[in-house]
Amino acid sequence: MLTSLFTHAACLNHDTGLGHPECADRLRAVLAALETEEFYMLDRQEAPRATVEQILRAHPQSHIDRVMASIPTTEHVGIDGDTVVSPGSGEAALRAAGAVVAAVDAVASGQSRNAFCAVRPPGHHAERDKAMGFCLFNNVAIGAYHARAVHGLQRVAVMDFDVHHGNGTQDIFQHDPDMLYCSTHQSPLYPGTGDAGEKGEYGNCVNAPLPAMAGSPEFRHAMTHIVLPAIDHFKPDLLIISAGFDAHSRDPMAGLHLIDDDFVWATRKLGELARTHCGARIVSVLEGGYNLRALASASSAHVRELMYC
Repeated sequence: MLTSLFTHAACLNHDTGLGHPECADRLRAVLAALETEEFYMLDRQEAPRATVEQILRAHPQSHIDRVMASIPTTEHVGIDGDTVVSPGSGEAALRAAGAVVAAVDAVASGQSRNAFCAVRPPGHHAERDKAMGFCLFNNVAIGAYHARAVHGLQRVAVMDFDVHHGNGTQDIFQHDPDMLYCSTHQSPLYPGTGDAGEKGEYGNCVNAPLPAMAGSPEFRHAMTHIVLPAIDHFKPDLLIISAGFDAHSRDPMAGLHLIDDDFVWATRKLGELARTHCGARIVSVLEGGYNLRALASASSAHVRELMYC
């Protein structure tokens, strides 16, 4: 079985306007890095659109209607101070969520060993009933609930190593004992959530905040002593990674100092847990990362490691 890459050209048509950090060049940089010879064995797949039924597992109809109604016919509209949509944003959001659904299908059916979804807009800030932080729909939550509803994978763990806390995923999961959300992130930082005391109704939210200027030792300590034991104890049927690369030392959006090898190490450790508990089933989904060179190198290092998990 191979590692699959799910993406779609429509994700490039989500135009956030001049100077916005969450721009199409991010995805172009990732895809260019994955075009080199070492990635020729990737199973490349076009992402389908997510259906309303699939999105409804994570969001109410009112949220879907509000997001789709906000899509303009020309130019740009700001949903909030950070989140901008354009005429291509609705299709991009449906393809981004659909990529994760299709990746779950591929991994759950045994078609793929694991998968990486190179998509935008990102999703981990999208709460059950609120778009925010560059995010419209919560791609990983949609994928997690699809895994349960369609494939009987009851227990799903999400590990989020984006520099920003995934408040949206936590919001959607916090009352569900069979969903585990784990996060390493800089704190204090946007969106202001992710304190270690935020544990969810069933202790199913595990937050390991890191101070500004923290680097490899602090990140690996948090993973080794907090995150990995929580996933091991949870024994997931599927592991999803919210793969944000903005904790990289070269990223302009925050102040952590990870390097490519930290993402490789984390991927390897998560792969070991996936082999132990869930038949190596991993779906990884692009979130943040705003220095194009760092994003390209870190994401390709992550995918390279997935190919050997």
